[in-house]
Amino acid sequence: MSKKPYYLTTAIAYTSSKPHIGNTFEIVLADSFARFKRMQGYDVRFQTGTDEHGQKIELKAKEAGISPKEYVDNFAEEIKRICDLMNTTYDKFIRTTDEYHEKQVQKIFKKLYEQGDIYKGHYEGMYCTPCEAFFTPSQLVDGKCPDCGRECHPAKEEAYFLKLSKYADRLIQHINEHPEFIQPESRKNEMMNNFLLPGLQDLCVSRTSFKWGIPVDFDDKHVVYVWLDALSNYITGLGFDVDGNNDELFNKYWPADLHLIGKDILRFHTIYWPIMLMAMDIPLPKQVFGHPWLLMGSGKMSKSKGNVIYADELVDIFGVDAVRYYVLHEMPFDNDGIISWDLVTERINSDLANVLGNLVNRVIAMSNKYFSGVVNNSNVREEIDNELIELTLKTPEIVVEKMDKLRVADALSEIFSLFKRCNKYIDETMPWILAKDEDKKPRLETVLYNLVESIATGASLLEAFMPETAQKIVAQLNTSIRPLEDMKVFGQYKSGTKVTENPEILFLRLDIKDILEKVGQKEEPETTPAPVADDKNENIIEIEPKEEITYDDFTKMQFQIGEIVECAEVPKSKKLLCSQVKIGGQIRQIVSGIKKHYTPEQMVGKKVMVLVNLKPVKLAGVLSEGMLLCAEDENGELALMVPEKPMPSGAEIR
Repeated sequence: MSKKPYYLTTAIAYTSSKPHIGNTFEIVLADSFARFKRMQGYDVRFQTGTDEHGQKIELKAKEAGISPKEYVDNFAEEIKRICDLMNTTYDKFIRTTDEYHEKQVQKIFKKLYEQGDIYKGHYEGMYCTPCEAFFTPSQLVDGKCPDCGRECHPAKEEAYFLKLSKYADRLIQHINEHPEFIQPESRKNEMMNNFLLPGLQDLCVSRTSFKWGIPVDFDDKHVVYVWLDALSNYITGLGFDVDGNNDELFNKYWPADLHLIGKDILRFHTIYWPIMLMAMDIPLPKQVFGHPWLLMGSGKMSKSKGNVIYADELVDIFGVDAVRYYVLHEMPFDNDGIISWDLVTERINSDLANVLGNLVNRVIAMSNKYFSGVVNNSNVREEIDNELIELTLKTPEIVVEKMDKLRVADALSEIFSLFKRCNKYIDETMPWILAKDEDKKPRLETVLYNLVESIATGASLLEAFMPETAQKIVAQLNTSIRPLEDMKVFGQYKSGTKVTENPEILFLRLDIKDILEKVGQKEEPETTPAPVADDKNENIIEIEPKEEITYDDFTKMQFQIGEIVECAEVPKSKKLLCSQVKIGGQIRQIVSGIKKHYTPEQMVGKKVMVLVNLKPVKLAGVLSEGMLLCAEDENGELALMVPEKPMPSGAEIR
């Protein structure tokens, strides 16, 4: 059977400056859709590119002392480099200076003029140069551009106009009959209530005050308005021809399944573009998704404001997949997301290092430690396995549902819920306890098999969002990315497969101070500082003194630095955690009553102070071979005692 076509586009990036991470987010978001649709079996066509005409570029080129073409060539190359850096799988990178595109735009303009949908007149109003847009005084916000907030200036010139009003009722009907056409719902309401229902003014579609644009071939004083030029890329990139000699790509992929754009250019894509298509008797795209912005603090990124982070800067520090994960996971469906160096660091530490990286490393390490890396399915199942197996089977269905609704952040959260459940399963089954009983080796094999199978499914789902990481995981498991169809049955991982002997740490925990130093920021991240107690009124705790001991009594106790390498909840206990603590060259199992204060994930990796020569004792049926030192405040809150400076495991405390 032939694959069903799916055509996806991004807005084309304006070549006036280097794109920041807020701009780059869109191509990464589009790539996640494209990759996932391919996984679903679609024949995907993914197009992006650059918008290269307009007055703003003409002015910037003049300031730089070069021609407009030289100027856009430089930035088009830079934009394409960043798309490639972010590992995006576009099929077509179109430039509006491409000869084929320019010729078709001229033919589109002429066709609309000849059939009476474009007419010649004069325009007088307020013009925003950065947005290349005209506004009436009533559309301005506090006298400024309603889209970018910058100053507008009066403009009057001869111009051609597109008859928007002629097609307004037809567009309103289409939107009402196709509620999925504009997403999210709030964006649709905005377009209807603010523009369509009050009545449309005809759109200025040519300019005479500058020359850097596609000439109107029958009136050389005019160049085509940049938005009519830019919007046409979605069909010219498929080989559309006004005369009807369309390329097969156009016949196969149009109408577009999804136009992915920023919410600030929604009006152009849901009003002007559909009306242009209606005037040419071309089917409308199936859906336009106006995604939210990625903000620095509370404001939109702007080079003039100095609140910009670039994708390549982030990648240099965190790596491609970590940046992809952050921008996809932290961008809500219809609300703006926030990015900062400290927030990215925090998310990498909590999700990528603690949840995912720690999980993969632990499972592979245990497979090597207990079975020389060979993962067998002995099918010694217990009731406790059912929840993990059910979630592993259910997660692909939920992820498909979320992606069909364009909810990428939610889809990623579901995948990480599976990884978190795997970590909980380790805590529940405690493989290190099973390993001490030879009779329970078949059960241990099954536990590790269940974990590897679940991780393989999660990694396969992760491929659309973090492709390099997904490939690294399956490579370490000695398997491959599995198709969605294979995720319907638990047990696809081949029993007897040997995992890698040398697992790669996927993500290291990061120190925000080191990160800020690398990026040249002296300031600490913006967080609410903890209240500092006045020395005179500092909280103090008085406790009942114990009987004095001698120095000889003290020397009987042996304290050392230990590193917690594994930690799990003790079953049926509300207070206890069971930690595997590396002390020098040995591993000690220590049970501590700190479950209310630390999660197992928070414990792993900590360097702690340990009383190592305490006589072993069983707590809740679990052997404990030492004691972790903690401090306790007046509210009963516990804090592990940790060394002030980096110290090696096994270092003696004196």
